[in-house]
Amino acid sequence: MATIMAGAGRNLRKTEVSSLVGKLEVDVDIRASAGKFHHMFAGRPHHVPKASPGNIRSCDLHEGEWGKVGSIVFWNYVHDGEAKVAKERIEAVEPEKNLITFRVIEGDLLKEYKSFVITIHVTPKQGGPGSTVHWHVEYEKIDEKIAHPETFIEFCVQVSKEIDEHLMNED
Repeated sequence: MATIMAGAGRNLRKTEVSSLVGKLEVDVDIRASAGKFHHMFAGRPHHVPKASPGNIRSCDLHEGEWGKVGSIVFWNYVHDGEAKVAKERIEAVEPEKNLITFRVIEGDLLKEYKSFVITIHVTPKQGGPGSTVHWHVEYEKIDEKIAHPETFIEFCVQVSKEIDEHLMNED
């Protein structure tokens, strides 16, 4: 079942594979280039807290190299007013597509979800400046009482806008 909901002025797409498994997707229009935005997550995620200090407290490399498949990244962040953590393994990096995929392997999200995978894909806008950030979250809830992670998607939208503002001020 697919549902489209208006989410803070954007189209949030929700697909339920079953009552426990689902996908959420949202597009965020930004002014920054696709390459610059992608590089914030692939090459310098430890700079994201500078761009979005109210949402992202810190980002540390626990294993491997920034932007390399198999590397482990540890995030301290604030979601729904609470301090939280996530340890993520980079599962895919495609610089030519400005795409990176993270799998949550430890942390607060796994208290409610058996699996949680986040893909960020940034594409240049056709015929003009700016880009579109496509957030794609695949998850499996631990039980039917757990909500779909719609507030997490809104968090991603907010972080995207703050990173965009940061990148535009760097120029």
